[in-house]
Amino acid sequence: MKELLLVAIGGALGACGRYALTGLIAGRTAAAKFPLGTFSVNVIGCLAAGIIIGLAEKQRILTPEMKLFLTTGLLGGFTTYSAFGVETASLIKRGDILMAAIYVVATVITALIALWLANAIVKSAG
Repeated sequence: MKELLLVAIGGALGACGRYALTGLIAGRTAAAKFPLGTFSVNVIGCLAAGIIIGLAEKQRILTPEMKLFLTTGLLGGFTTYSAFGVETASLIKRGDILMAAIYVVATVITALIALWLANAIVKSAG
């Protein structure tokens, strides 16, 4: 129960941070065609994930609860792209380059197809 609460609080804070930062950046780059707000959140999330994972592994200064709060909670609410980045980096780190490439390509293509298909189904219904 404690772990669930840590994830919930972290997720709420991360989602609020994503909303605020994306809005701030998008408001300043409204004329740009590139979604800079979301792009920035994804890159910042991966940067933060790398720092947190590095601290947890090398410095051992994070408790398992703090790591859970920061990674699954805060960063999970901020951007799930950070989890995607960590998992891909983990595959590469263990030498499974082909699986990492398959994971990246399959995730991006399948997610876009799922989004397009779901949107088409909803639009055509009723």
